[in-house]
Amino acid sequence: MAKSVPVPFADLGKSTNDLLGKDFPVGHTKLELKTVAPNGVTFNVLGNKDNKSGHINGELKTKYVDYKNGLTVTEAWTTGNLLTTQIELENKVAKGLKLDITGGFLPSEGKKNAKVGVHYKQLGFNTRAYLDLFKGPTFTGDFVVGRDGFLVGGDVAYDFEGKYITRFAAAAGYTAPEYSVAVHATNSFKVFSASYYHRINADLEAGGKAVYDSKAEKGAKAPVALEVGAKYYLDRDAFVKAKVNNAGVVGLGYTQALRKGVKVSVGGLVDTTKLDQAAHKVGVSFVFEA
Repeated sequence: MAKSVPVPFADLGKSTNDLLGKDFPVGHTKLELKTVAPNGVTFNVLGNKDNKSGHINGELKTKYVDYKNGLTVTEAWTTGNLLTTQIELENKVAKGLKLDITGGFLPSEGKKNAKVGVHYKQLGFNTRAYLDLFKGPTFTGDFVVGRDGFLVGGDVAYDFEGKYITRFAAAAGYTAPEYSVAVHATNSFKVFSASYYHRINADLEAGGKAVYDSKAEKGAKAPVALEVGAKYYLDRDAFVKAKVNNAGVVGLGYTQALRKGVKVSVGGLVDTTKLDQAAHKVGVSFVFEA
């Protein structure tokens, strides 16, 4: 009998993706401010400047959670004047069931979108289904079943207007306390990947990912994209990360908690095949939380 609820389909292989993708704020300067009002409403202000173009975009997001009634309301407003609202109701209709309604409006172009979703999870089973009312409408759904650490899942999208499947995917994996592995077949079984994550000890993590695109141009020098990385905790307030891929690009990141609620991250990508060219990227991220 299953003893836990498996992760959603999108989170299969998440440990590896986080290790290789997060905490490398390259190519931009990011500022994030998180605060909580006395009534429990959380505010999140995000600003992001592209170091190459100089373009600045931002977002203001508020979230209200009524734990007693299982209600969550999230609203966001971007500098592109996109307004979005999400309403979630969890564990009220049935245990393990979450209902989700999300709407968006872009006044400058008159564009709008609305999506309704259902998320149901129990021991050994996790499934989600969404219906995009203005795009198609399009149905998307995924599921994951798990037992004794083994996970198997699938994902599919269907366009009702065109009456065809727009995409499908499958994945399988195994998760243990110290390590996890996952294999994916995505993009309608055209892209295949395998990932591995290992928490070697309390201070050191390592992982890698290989991706093969069956539709890549013939004669490509590297038909398989390979990337490996590691994370090392210097102390409880700081860690460093490093990664390298088979294209010769090296990534470095350093994150430091300056004090409670204040964190800074710096990162860089160096193309070792173009050391004499302006092909390198750097960036910094500041997070303030109160």
